[in-house]
Amino acid sequence: MSDLLDKINTPKDLKKLSVEELSLVSEEIRKVIIDVISDAGGHLASSLGAVELIVCLHYVLNTPDDYLIWDVGHQAYAHKILTGRKNKFATIRTLGGLSGFPNANESPYDVFTVGHSSTSISQALGLAVARDLKNESKKVIAIIGDASLATGLAFEGLNHAGHLNKDLLVILNDNKHSISKTVGALSAYLNKIVTTPGYNKIRDKVENDLKKVPKVGPFFLNMLRKAQESVKSFLLPGFLFEELGFRYFGPIDGHNVEQLVKVLNNVTSIKGAKILHIITRKGKGFRLAEEVPGKFHGISPTLKNIDVSQKTFFEKQSFTSTFGKKIVEIAQNNKKILAVTAAMCEGTGLEEFSEKFPDRFFDVGIAEGHAVTFASGLTKGGFKPFIAVYSTFLQRAYDQIIHDICLQKLPIVLCIDRAGLVGEDGPTHHGLFTINYLRHLPNMTLMAPKDQLELESMLEFAAEFDKGPVAIYYPRGALLGKSFNFPAAKIEYGKAEILRKGNDMAVISVGSLVHTAFSIAENLHTKDGIQATVVNARFVKPLDTETFENIFTHIKKAVIIEETVVQGGFGSAVLEYLSRENITDVKIKIIGLPSEFIEHGARKELLKKYHLDEEGIYCSIKSDLLNAYQGV
Repeated sequence: MSDLLDKINTPKDLKKLSVEELSLVSEEIRKVIIDVISDAGGHLASSLGAVELIVCLHYVLNTPDDYLIWDVGHQAYAHKILTGRKNKFATIRTLGGLSGFPNANESPYDVFTVGHSSTSISQALGLAVARDLKNESKKVIAIIGDASLATGLAFEGLNHAGHLNKDLLVILNDNKHSISKTVGALSAYLNKIVTTPGYNKIRDKVENDLKKVPKVGPFFLNMLRKAQESVKSFLLPGFLFEELGFRYFGPIDGHNVEQLVKVLNNVTSIKGAKILHIITRKGKGFRLAEEVPGKFHGISPTLKNIDVSQKTFFEKQSFTSTFGKKIVEIAQNNKKILAVTAAMCEGTGLEEFSEKFPDRFFDVGIAEGHAVTFASGLTKGGFKPFIAVYSTFLQRAYDQIIHDICLQKLPIVLCIDRAGLVGEDGPTHHGLFTINYLRHLPNMTLMAPKDQLELESMLEFAAEFDKGPVAIYYPRGALLGKSFNFPAAKIEYGKAEILRKGNDMAVISVGSLVHTAFSIAENLHTKDGIQATVVNARFVKPLDTETFENIFTHIKKAVIIEETVVQGGFGSAVLEYLSRENITDVKIKIIGLPSEFIEHGARKELLKKYHLDEEGIYCSIKSDLLNAYQGV
């Protein structure tokens, strides 16, 4: 820690500094973030860009009594450091350590646990209404990025907030200039004027006086407001927000602490719904992050040891990179193949596709629902869209999946990355419910590859399948633990794969844990003399009931292994089949994840904690299933 930061444990300590010292504190915080995240991994670029804003907010406001509402929260590392967590900051994103996002269970300064975009304005409005109902005087501030602001949920919140005209401030942190560009000295001067108490006092007095003038007063007041709006729409970029009922201020430099403090003091003293537009630089203070912010949005550990000129650093042989390469290969031979993603081109592996087929690639922004419905139109128009999205974000498009894909029986392909435990990003990002929210949908085909080679085969199958929607879900990164060189096998609709035959029991799995299941079966043979049949289900829906019927005619004990929540998962589908067919003589044990929000930590650590690693599953089989088998 450095001199000034050593003295700051809460925002109250920050208030003891002069405005001039805030720039020094910002530099010290930025250095801590770079040092820690270089080793621990995390959301580097976004947090570096928001340092001065966070410092100034805590300097001006009375937190935690005043509410700071973060959107996504991947920019809030400086917030954690300033709110009593600097000594634990090195534990960020580790099992048992600090969360990488705001977490309401971690600190009273974190109002909500967040990790998805576009929630802040609606949450802030709810808090503002609750405050007024209780006759409190708390300030409510929502911080949202330019990408998040472009979503439907954000505009719904803006529309309602403007209509109610509650006293709240929305800060638009624009680090891409995607809303508008700074319009020079005139804009800065006008914003200096419109945020000052003197200007607003006169403005309010004129409006109140005009309201009192009989008959002609309202007419002149309306003319005055229209004139003001005309001037502002010509000179300032915030006319859209004004039309929604917000007073707009900005854009201002989000790294100028003196200006930020002055404007925040002025704007928070003005009543009503307000937008403050600030311009920041993503990755500020770290040259590589400034030059390629997309690469440094979220980074893996050991940043200090990398050479970003080596592209292979960012291209590990993972399920994601396998998908990216294979979809390009398929698209080269089929011009009807399109790719759609929701602000996740790099994260889903579509960079090469976007470069080779720019006219067939569509990044719709943070708008998963729109991505799905947009793809339905593409399909009706005669094309074959592949939608690449993270499992946890696809949840945001649930109604569109039902109404615009399944009901229409459209052969769209959902390529669902980050299924299962994703690791350090924690409960808002784990894809634990992929099977559970898709398995029961009519017309849906749902499958999961056991490895990257099988993912390629499933993509080929999906490209030709025209009977309805197909969802393929796969984990983050590469396979963990032992892997086996299973030969590529053609995918047949609804057919499972027998990897090993045995008469004593069945070990059944789907997706990321199939190789683990096979390894466990080998251990059961060598250590316990148990011969197990190993089934790679491949399809969660439709279930290969023919294969299971053949197995259960002579095998009466089975374990089902899945990296998902057990309730409503793949194992539940097998149990439903047994119940439907009135098969009562088969003992089934399901090993999966509990129905709870699982904390952050390395995927390997979480698998071990929840007994889904090879050792944990083997011990569970031995204690719960084989003891009964051996007559113990």
